[in-house]
Amino acid sequence: MTYALVVEQALNGLQLGVTLFLMAAGLTLVFGVMGLINLAHGSLYMVGAFVCAWVAGATGSFWIGLLAGMAAAAAAGALIEIGVMRRLYARDHLDQVLATFALILVFAEGTRMIFGAQPLWLDMPAALSGSVTLPGGAPYPVYRLAIIGTGIAVAVGLYLLISRTRLGMRIRAGESDREMIGALGIDIRTLYTVVFALGAALAGLAGALVGALESVQIGMGEPVLILAFVVIVIGGIGSVKGALIGSVLVGVVDTMGRIGLPELFKLAMPASAATQFGASVASMAIYLLMAAILVVKPRGLFPVHG
Repeated sequence: MTYALVVEQALNGLQLGVTLFLMAAGLTLVFGVMGLINLAHGSLYMVGAFVCAWVAGATGSFWIGLLAGMAAAAAAGALIEIGVMRRLYARDHLDQVLATFALILVFAEGTRMIFGAQPLWLDMPAALSGSVTLPGGAPYPVYRLAIIGTGIAVAVGLYLLISRTRLGMRIRAGESDREMIGALGIDIRTLYTVVFALGAALAGLAGALVGALESVQIGMGEPVLILAFVVIVIGGIGSVKGALIGSVLVGVVDTMGRIGLPELFKLAMPASAATQFGASVASMAIYLLMAAILVVKPRGLFPVHG
């Protein structure tokens, strides 16, 4: 591989990583604070993408669409927390899995009824449609760099929110001892709704940003959800820092593995066999990474407790 290709794929891996972080941060907050397994988190990603694409098409403004997608995902998250999730906190995880899986089907059919079955297309803003020249001479899209910058900014914002604000103090307390903060007079129901809506808004932001890179279609959130669960297992459940490190690891390993492993195996076998075998191993790379980390750190890299 050339130097330019390595740099380009490393940036692609970082872009995938920060997109996964936007998903995983909300997912790990919800699980860490509420103890809730939410399989419908990917549906909120899809809601953000669809609303962004529809509003951007209607107004001609990507930025209005982006805000609308985040707001719609946050509102949908708040509504399902109030209407469904509150009945699940005292239930075991199997009940939570079944209920939130049902929500995936509800969101999929509801989206099909509202927006139709055909994919939508979202144009990236003109200001971000160009490219820059990477070291080595290869062009790289400005929009992907903007996604990387957005993910880093969100990570910094979440760190400041959780470590420096009153809401963050309550979130940390909720992770440590939910019964105690309720006994101290904090409205635990409102806290849960705010945390769930925040996680939903981040998922909606991720969906809206990725919608300009690929088609916006029903079911687009489920593959990303699987990767987000891998991220939070690697990083440590409930840890935003772990979600960030885990996301970057998964993004870079997945992207570089798909490019580098076939080339590596060509050193020991025919090109056609190396390409096929390398692609198969690359598809397993992040799960092998997860297994290796769990052998050494069974609770993930940065567990909140223990």
